Amino acid sequence: MTTTLRSRLSRAALLGAATLAVTACSGGSADEDVAYVARDVESLYAEAQRRLDRGNTVLAAALFDEVERQHPYSPWARRAQLMSAFSYYIARDYNKAIGNAQRFLSIHPGNKDAPYAYYLIALSYYEQISDVNRDQSITEQAQTALREVNRRFPQTEYAADARLKLDLVADHLAGKEMEIGRFYQRSGQWLASAIRFRNVVEQYETTSHTPEALYRLTESSLALGIREEAVKYAAVLGANYPGSEWYEKAYELVEDHAAGVQPG
Repeated sequence: MTTTLRSRLSRAALLGAATLAVTACSGGSADEDVAYVARDVESLYAEAQRRLDRGNTVLAAALFDEVERQHPYSPWARRAQLMSAFSYYIARDYNKAIGNAQRFLSIHPGNKDAPYAYYLIALSYYEQISDVNRDQSITEQAQTALREVNRRFPQTEYAADARLKLDLVADHLAGKEMEIGRFYQRSGQWLASAIRFRNVVEQYETTSHTPEALYRLTESSLALGIREEAVKYAAVLGANYPGSEWYEKAYELVEDHAAGVQPG
């Protein structure tokens, strides 16, 4: 991969969603046919690059695919494969971006650009994360892919960004657990709610949701008649988040319903 190509992809990786927002709006149309016309590999690749530079990402991806189709044994085919994945990512066609990046890795697992291919897969999942009211299977796939980047290439810029995104993914998944737990509380299913809030405390303890989860566990334990557990969770909340609103509310609950009870 040329220096120019590598720098382009690296900048895209670091910019992430910002690059996506600027470029995808002019992604071109799949209706622009890429008719089969035999062309030499250099001119075909240059045309694909020109389309990408102009923000016509859908057509660029198709032309990069054509490079590989017409010249499968050329060194340009390897470059085109990854550039096609990148173009599909910018065009928000994440499934094709993932598919092409995975195919690149299956054919060229030891290539020097493999870290970027793994990172592009992770980004493609990450950009599809939905709000906490929807199914979180994509969020879990993003988490798995980001962890893979960090595991395989811990010293790279891609891993550094993956670690930042993993924190955001964890917060998102914790938010989903909280949303379900609150639903169970409103339905009077206190044991089910406690399980969800414990998941947050045990699996996502570094997220912003932990103080509320400890408060909700205090609530649920009192509702279940387990006052010692309620006092325990309130004490943990006070020890770790003494100035939070959730501790103040938990303290009031314990004072009203479990005064003098020792932690379980």
